[in-house]
Amino acid sequence: MSVPLLAVDGLCTHFFTKAGVVKAVDGVSFTVARGEVLGLVGESGSGKSMTGYSIMGLVDPPGRIVSGVVELNGRDLSALSAEDMRQLRGNRIAMIFQDPMMTLNPVLRIDVQMVETIRAHQRVGRAAALERSRAALVQVGIPSPDERLQAYPHQFSGGMRQRVAIAIALLNNPDLIIADEPTTALDVTIQGQILFEMQKLTRETGAAMIWITHDLSVVAGLADRVCVMYAGRIVEEGTTFDVLTHPWHPYTQGLLDSVPARGARGTRLSQIPGMTPSVQDLPPGCAFRERCGYATDECTVNPAMRDRGVDGRGVRCFHPLRAGTAA
Repeated sequence: MSVPLLAVDGLCTHFFTKAGVVKAVDGVSFTVARGEVLGLVGESGSGKSMTGYSIMGLVDPPGRIVSGVVELNGRDLSALSAEDMRQLRGNRIAMIFQDPMMTLNPVLRIDVQMVETIRAHQRVGRAAALERSRAALVQVGIPSPDERLQAYPHQFSGGMRQRVAIAIALLNNPDLIIADEPTTALDVTIQGQILFEMQKLTRETGAAMIWITHDLSVVAGLADRVCVMYAGRIVEEGTTFDVLTHPWHPYTQGLLDSVPARGARGTRLSQIPGMTPSVQDLPPGCAFRERCGYATDECTVNPAMRDRGVDGRGVRCFHPLRAGTAA
């Protein structure tokens, strides 16, 4: 078996506050192969975004990575100095944020920001960097690229700003792209266009991508594999088809049942009972047991990931659902 592009093993990111320790990411493990799209899904507060920030080394105090290994092309990122990690970010690993204004400087023209992104990592002339920037705008479907390069971020619509942010992420041909809900704030039409562009770009460039989202309909058409997160842990993983058609974890089944399109017209929308527990004060055992209709006394012990086979299918549950009994 070939070595995966990205290997995350036992990643734990905690925040040390006056009120206690917040275990935002608690023992997360997964791999991503070259050219693969991995969907990281779950409710708000499940640890999806913090997993992405941890991989990028963007965790600020009082948070810190307390254990685990993150390897890119077999290189341990935790062993890198701050300067080496800075050279890696935006070069070999790129991140697309939910709000493009977190990426774009409002007082600098687009051409200045794109050229600086290239020249920060590669020794190229300004003219060559400008031509590459123009090509990147064309690649993500922005018309009149020469005119757009001279514009400021506020002169773009929300969808166009997000396309510029994607273009900047692709400028240095990264091996891995982490997309943190980049289409959540956009209307459905623009969302569909950007998803199409991202699929095409990953096929053309061979870059791997982690797509962080709470929208199962997005990963259904975009991702090759899915990891479902709950309370800082991965509770189910597998191919997109397997997980979305035959879920094993009751939480995954609850998410699917909550999708409006799955119910008949006029029927009451299904919901998962209760609230997501605080990761600062998790109950003992399975974090989902207070909301689960299958919970027993056995669930007071934290379950390990089970049934992980050659296809990467796994579930963190003592009473997993099976194909034919799921829905």
